[in-house]
Amino acid sequence: MSSKHFPKGLDGRQRDGAAPKAGEIREKRGDTLVRTLRNEYGPNFAPGVRSDTKLSTLRERTGMSLHELARNTPNKK
Repeated sequence: MSSKHFPKGLDGRQRDGAAPKAGEIREKRGDTLVRTLRNEYGPNFAPGVRSDTKLSTLRERTGMSLHELARNTPNKK
């Protein structure tokens, strides 16, 4: 099994290096769990939200993008 490694882009987000999407920032999947995001953005990411909540649900509830949620996280890693 091979794994793709994409170069880091703006704010540590992954950029796709292959055409036709070369340089585009990849969006985090909606089924990513808050638990996983806390590993990346710190334990204070989305306080008061269960760790088994999906990112898509969190986006619906808050009306915020992942970038906005991460930016508003107090005491990041």
